Amino acid sequence: VGALAKRTGETRFFTLKPGQYVDFAALRITARTCETTPPWERPALSGAFLQVDERRPGQPAARVFSGWLYAQSPSLNVMEHPRYDVWLKN
Repeated sequence: VGALAKRTGETRFFTLKPGQYVDFAALRITARTCETTPPWERPALSGAFLQVDERRPGQPAARVFSGWLYAQSPSLNVMEHPRYDVWLKN
């Protein structure tokens, strides 16, 4: 998973297994499940169901994204956020 903080330009890459989470800036990125098509199927696709929560001081965490991201088709489902980008690498 790749993450970008748009204001600072900080980019980080994480490896997550289902059930794991990472904290990046004000985000908590949680991987719920990952799937890949078998190598003999075309087109080969890798996808992950991610949940992204934003934590702000003095406020409860707010879910800003919950859905599938696809490594080979990043524009198919996009996390739209004014300060952060999250995408699937593989």
